[in-house]
Amino acid sequence: MRKTLLLSLLAIGTACSFVHAQDNDYKKRATLGIHFFGNDFQTPTRLKASSLSDVLANKQWAKFSDMNFGFAANYMKGLTNTFDFSTTLGVSFVNYPVPNSTVVSSDDGALLEWDAMVHAKAVSDKYWFTPYLSAGVGASKWKGYYGAIIPVGVGLQVNFFDEAFLLINSQYRMGITSTTANHFYHSIGIAGNIGKPREAKVIPPPPPPVVVVLDRDNDGIVDSLDSCPDVAGLVALKGCPDKDSDGITDAADKCPDIPGLAKYDGCPIPDTDKDGINDEEDKCPSVPGVAKYQGCPIPDRDNDGVNDDDDRCPDLAGPATNGGCPTLEAAKFNASAVQFVTGSANLTAVAKKELDKAARILNEQYPQLKVEIGGNTDNTGKPDANMKLSQKRADAVKAYLIKKKVDESRLTAVGFGQDQPIADNATKEGRAKNRRVEFKVSQ
Repeated sequence: MRKTLLLSLLAIGTACSFVHAQDNDYKKRATLGIHFFGNDFQTPTRLKASSLSDVLANKQWAKFSDMNFGFAANYMKGLTNTFDFSTTLGVSFVNYPVPNSTVVSSDDGALLEWDAMVHAKAVSDKYWFTPYLSAGVGASKWKGYYGAIIPVGVGLQVNFFDEAFLLINSQYRMGITSTTANHFYHSIGIAGNIGKPREAKVIPPPPPPVVVVLDRDNDGIVDSLDSCPDVAGLVALKGCPDKDSDGITDAADKCPDIPGLAKYDGCPIPDTDKDGINDEEDKCPSVPGVAKYQGCPIPDRDNDGVNDDDDRCPDLAGPATNGGCPTLEAAKFNASAVQFVTGSANLTAVAKKELDKAARILNEQYPQLKVEIGGNTDNTGKPDANMKLSQKRADAVKAYLIKKKVDESRLTAVGFGQDQPIADNATKEGRAKNRRVEFKVSQ
């Protein structure tokens, strides 16, 4: 334990020597203080007799009434911003437990203790609260007994406007001679500065401004540094003008009134096809296009006049009226022939014959097409019933096509009821047209 404390002192001393050269704007001035303290001899005795865990578990830590109290005078002075020297002389009246002594005294005597320590602070005195660690050496005298101690501890310094300090400190004072007893030392005190106040740093005035001579164009740039001494210009361009503020002097700018780039002699990036995409980013610079396709026109892979963005069948040519997809009617399929037995979802013989044709078209001519089968009714009857009937009829067509080897994943059946009429339901002819099955294809 003693070796550890001595090594701690050596480390603090070494640290002081390394940081001594740092900026000492907040090095503590000379300070005097008065402290009230209490010595605790009982707790170290109990710790030695048992252990720290036992003392804590049995609440054997010394109480306030078990301590011996006294007063101390203290002097401190900063070594650096974060290291202070401190020396303290204290007196208390105790019946000192001299170790290994056969003399038993019942009288209290004056215990004088002196120490010289270094406080290693976490931060400088610039801050209100400054925690610190301390270690040093000391001596004691009680009646005819003289001894030496090594004090180590922790403390907190509270700063009052760099003029006074509140100091709270706890130490463990370890006896290193046979006449000294280990004990705890707890103190609180106030200290005030007695040293010369810190002098405020004086910032020297700036040098007088350089007198500028010979500036014919009055642009603030002397003629000896002005590349255009007869025309007012910019410092960044060595005194030459730049009307369009593009960083290129007017003399070298082929487009002096329009901001541009040096790469194009001061002119903007060209856009040959005027599509709003400059030629540097335009993959089709001579043909107007769109940004999505890097300046090229929207593609039309099947060349049916419907661009791929709008074409439901981008790889199969078809009319724009059918979303760019081929129509089954063009392949001789008559959707209007797909009829049902009245009031039911049963396909007529004519309808089945026509659906046989649709299955051949989908399997042989257009195997890549998908079909949405839409069932519709007129407005005869209740809307809910019509909706159910239209769905059943669409499902019936789908089931028939699946039966004819059309892959189910290509077919979708949707019932629209009476909600999508294409003719007037007020006439018999109109109602007949509204009772239909539509075939909407996509790729």
